Amino acid sequence: MADGGNRRNATGEVPIQFVQPSRSGKLLQYEHAAKETCTLMDWLGYGPHIRQARSEAYKVHDRLLTALSGGSATWITTGSKAEGLTCYLESDRDIICVNNNLICIEEGVDSSNILKETTILRACSRISYPGHYILLLQRYGTTIPKRVDNALCDDGYGRTFLSSDLYVNECLNIKPTEGQETHERAGPSTPSTFYGGALHTDIVHALHLYCPSILTRWAARPRNWPTPDIVQEVVSVGAVVTPVGLKGSDYEHVEWRLCFNAGENVLVNNLTDTMVKVYVLLKMVKQDVLKPRKKEVTSFTVKNIVLWIAENNPQSLLHERSLLHWLHEGLYALRVAIDTKELPYYMIPERNLMAACALEHEQKLSWIATINDMIEEGPIMILRLPQIRRALIAHTEPLRWYSGRKIEMEMLVLICMNRITLGMDEETDVIVQAAITRSADIRKEVRHRMIMEGRRENNLPDFYQSMLS
Repeated sequence: MADGGNRRNATGEVPIQFVQPSRSGKLLQYEHAAKETCTLMDWLGYGPHIRQARSEAYKVHDRLLTALSGGSATWITTGSKAEGLTCYLESDRDIICVNNNLICIEEGVDSSNILKETTILRACSRISYPGHYILLLQRYGTTIPKRVDNALCDDGYGRTFLSSDLYVNECLNIKPTEGQETHERAGPSTPSTFYGGALHTDIVHALHLYCPSILTRWAARPRNWPTPDIVQEVVSVGAVVTPVGLKGSDYEHVEWRLCFNAGENVLVNNLTDTMVKVYVLLKMVKQDVLKPRKKEVTSFTVKNIVLWIAENNPQSLLHERSLLHWLHEGLYALRVAIDTKELPYYMIPERNLMAACALEHEQKLSWIATINDMIEEGPIMILRLPQIRRALIAHTEPLRWYSGRKIEMEMLVLICMNRITLGMDEETDVIVQAAITRSADIRKEVRHRMIMEGRRENNLPDFYQSMLS
């Protein structure tokens, strides 16, 4: 698709326009490879129906956890689990737990109509990098959580602020639930594991931030996507601040970062199927080809590239046949971001997502050369991705059969997760027992087929875990 023309932004270099090329032999080659790749990705668990089912299951679980908190907290699953892109035990589950007992408001917002029972913090950004705040105590409510009170500090000028560093340390003292094993903090998160370490979760304790001016500026941008109703939904779910400052900042240990996790969930879940698959492929490039050691490039980085592409291009062009074209455009934008160390945050363009990345010069040159090679390779570049390569080598019928059983197993586990969280007894609930029975049948079917094909797998518990990873 090199025949197409592209116009690019001066900053960030994200693609803003795609001119439809003539239907040359090269284009037809790309389109055929793109359609085959889309089909493979559906079999591998990235199709729209399984993504939606996963996403809905975690939304239900979040609502149940929120209800169990008695209104004191709102639980929000974020990242790949909320986006429906990873299996139950594949990668960590990222959760934001938002404290409902206080509210942060940006400067200039009138607080007179906020209930007197609510503690108010004023978000001050004048001395911080865009998208980061110092939280100053404006008013005590009738009650204030102990972990908030213990994280309040005096700035030496008669003002009280909430330390992000102290707040995370206070959250580490929260009593774990049954079966939960907590671990040392990792940045703003409090990691924990369940089921003997098989299920990993990263919980970030956050606060609500009312920031109408920022959301209004985002909503008013001229765009091809998302549609006005989705824009309003993103605005309605609002924003939070998480306890992490800009790396290297003089105020790093007291700063809080503005996040739109719930809104970003809405955006990703409303991307076209093709753009979701571009996102997945770029994540594979990041993980399996570039292999960052210190989070120099993250899934959040490539997510923002995909969101910019979606916003700046007509949706009619983001179809299945153009998958590999947009993958190349995503790689181009990633290369520019690595080269210039600049990538504007989709929600707040003034914030540079590459500002604090620990990218060394030799590593940068190596990554740029690798991405250049991938762009030059054309459709065969997807063979660099182990998951896609293995699927291409596999026979079609066994792959589809196994993928179907794997997806069914995962759906049964998600049903059990929500039934048990709802308070149903695992030993007596009819639905849970039926799911457990069917799950056991699936494992036996898969093990039997593997044995018939010459492989040996006799440890059912380990086999169960591998099917959900």
